[in-house]
Amino acid sequence: MVGDVADEQPWPRRRVTLADVAKRAGVSPALVSIVMRDAPGASPQSRERILAVAKQLGYRPDVRARSLASLKAHVIGVLFGRAGRFHLELIDGLYAAAEERGWDLVLSALTTSRDEKRALASLHDFRFDALIMLGPPVAEPLLAGSVPLVVMGWHVPHPGVDIVRTSDEHGMAQAVQHLVDLGHRRITHLQGGTGLVAVSRRDAYVKAMRSHGLDGEIRIVRCDGEDQLDGQLAARELLKDKLPTGIVAFNDDIAAAAMSVLTQHGLDVPGDVSVIGFDDSAIARAFDLTSIQQIPHAMAHLALDRIIARTTETAVPDRELVLEPDLILRSTTGPARRQ
Repeated sequence: MVGDVADEQPWPRRRVTLADVAKRAGVSPALVSIVMRDAPGASPQSRERILAVAKQLGYRPDVRARSLASLKAHVIGVLFGRAGRFHLELIDGLYAAAEERGWDLVLSALTTSRDEKRALASLHDFRFDALIMLGPPVAEPLLAGSVPLVVMGWHVPHPGVDIVRTSDEHGMAQAVQHLVDLGHRRITHLQGGTGLVAVSRRDAYVKAMRSHGLDGEIRIVRCDGEDQLDGQLAARELLKDKLPTGIVAFNDDIAAAAMSVLTQHGLDVPGDVSVIGFDDSAIARAFDLTSIQQIPHAMAHLALDRIIARTTETAVPDRELVLEPDLILRSTTGPARRQ
C-alpha cells in the first residue's frame, strides 16, 4: 500500500534528466536533446516516442542550464507584487501565452522587504531575454531601455518601455455613470494605496464625479494597500460617518471585503449601499459583484506578442496599448435609497 502511494506522487523525488529519458526511450541523450530543443534531426516516430517518455517521467527542461548555454534562451523574467487576485490571474495568463510560444517564465516576487532591485538581482541568474513587470508600478523601471520591457497596468513615459493597460479613466467613468443613472449622488471611492495605478483610478473617479456636477459629493477613503484586509479597514472608516449610497473600489478584493463588513453591520447591498469593484476577477464572480472588467489572458497574450516582437526586432506600431474595459453588471448595484 505504501509503495502504491509513493508511485502516485505527482512530483519526482529527484530531477529527471535527459539521460533518464534517453535510457527509458532506448535512444542517445543527444537525440533527446534534439527533440527537446525542437531542432531538426529526429524522425517523427522517434520524436513522438521521446516526448511520450518525457511526459511519463515528468521531465522538465533545466531553464538555468539552457540560459547559460545559449544567448537566446527564450526566458522572460516576471516581477510581480502584492496586488490582489488579479495579478495571479495575469500570471496564469502569462504562463499560458509563454507556453504556446515556446518561451519560459522566471518569476520574482516583490514583498515589503524585497524591493525592485533585489527582485531583479535574483532574475539575473537566469540571463533572461526580456522582462514583464506587474509591479512595482514605478514611473522609471530600473531596466528601462536596457532589455525589452513591458509593464502591465500603468503608464511609463520612457520610450524604451512597452505598455499594456486598461483605461482607468474609461472604467471609472462607466462605474460612476451607472450609479448616477440609478439615482446615486453620494458616491465614495476606496483608494488602494498611493501607487501610480491607485492614483490614476482615484483621479479618474474625481473626473467622473465632476463631469456629473457632483464636486461636493466627492469622498475618498484611502486604504493602506490593495488586499481584503485594507478593504475591511476602509469599510469601518465609512461606518464612522454618514454612509454613501454607492461605493466604487480600487479593485475587487477591496470591494468584496468592504461589502462583507457592511453586511456584518446589518446593511443591505445593494439596498442600502451599492458596490462596484475593478478587475472582474474570480472574487467578483464569487461575490456576484458588479465590476469593471479587465481580461487578464488577453492582456497576457498582448504582452507576450510585444516581447517577441522586440526580441526579434519586428516593428511595433505603438508602444502603448490601452484597452477600454466593460462594466459587468451583477447583483451588488441597484437604485439609490431615498435620501
